[in-house]
Amino acid sequence: MSNTFKAKIWKLNDDIDTDIVLPTEYLALKSVEDMKPYAFSPLRPELAGKIQPGDMIVAGKNFGCGSSREQAPEVVKALGISCVVAESFARIFFRNAINNGLLLIECPALHDAVSEGDVAEVTPGEKIVVNGQTFEIASLPENLMDILNAGGLVKAMRKRNGLD
Repeated sequence: MSNTFKAKIWKLNDDIDTDIVLPTEYLALKSVEDMKPYAFSPLRPELAGKIQPGDMIVAGKNFGCGSSREQAPEVVKALGISCVVAESFARIFFRNAINNGLLLIECPALHDAVSEGDVAEVTPGEKIVVNGQTFEIASLPENLMDILNAGGLVKAMRKRNGLD
């Protein structure tokens, strides 16, 4: 997870709640793959179909507020999003995302400095470079990085217990 990568930015605003990430009516679908086309549909119905593997989301404050549904970070990861960068995250969403192997980065200054379609170079735990500007970012604790590097909490625990 410490390797630098480039990602196209999809920009969202403040208070993107879990009902926007994945509306309640799609929770009954059989799999997260079936749910993917409906991600962000109340806000931008076309967005899920435009996201490419490796893209990133840059959002404002309070990303992931609302319910504690684990399908919200699962569907974001299933879309192929490399990371979500926001001014702040709802705490339950933050932990659910880490447990599902989805990298989240808090960077309050980034949202207002970028436009949708910009390409960022992300070095997790160090910096984000976009449009010639460098934004320092905090590193996550080692235990959370272990979970992310393993691809999620279940995979990390299987590895730790010698099951994989």
